[in-house]
Amino acid sequence: MNETRTWLRPALWALLIISLAANGVTSSLGVSLFIASGFGLATLACAAALAVQHYRSR
Repeated sequence: MNETRTWLRPALWALLIISLAANGVTSSLGVSLFIASGFGLATLACAAALAVQHYRSR
């Protein structure tokens, strides 16, 4: 395993959890729709990157 993959997966998981929580908080508090959508898009991007990394390492 090279150095990029060593830190990339935990970083993506951390970003996924943080953006998911931030999306939930901003949505429930009624913060601007653009901010909540930004966190939602970040969540989707992290999930997609994790899926791509998973299938590449198989």
